[in-house]
Amino acid sequence: MADYYRDDDLNRFGEIGKYKPELFRKFMDWYMSSLEPGALTKREKVLIALGVAHAIQCPYCIDAYSKASLEEGMSLEHITEAVHVASSIRGGASLIHGIQAHNVVDKISM
Repeated sequence: MADYYRDDDLNRFGEIGKYKPELFRKFMDWYMSSLEPGALTKREKVLIALGVAHAIQCPYCIDAYSKASLEEGMSLEHITEAVHVASSIRGGASLIHGIQAHNVVDKISM
């Protein structure tokens, strides 16, 4: 499994569109539009994407948005803070679901 995720595969992303090019174009239009500046700057959006990449644990996204963060003028300090925010949110989401276990135990114990 050490080579399951290969660095060069990120550069092959466009190949996904080979058999359904119209759907891939729609995805790419949506994707590119989502990163355009609006209420948020591109820099802010890239940092959000980096946090999400870590939360969903996509190595390709982590690579792409770490690079994009550097291109947007961010440092390793920015990147590390974003990773901590994403990790704490993911951890909190796991913890709050523990209430489900409490609810089951309460229901069974009645």
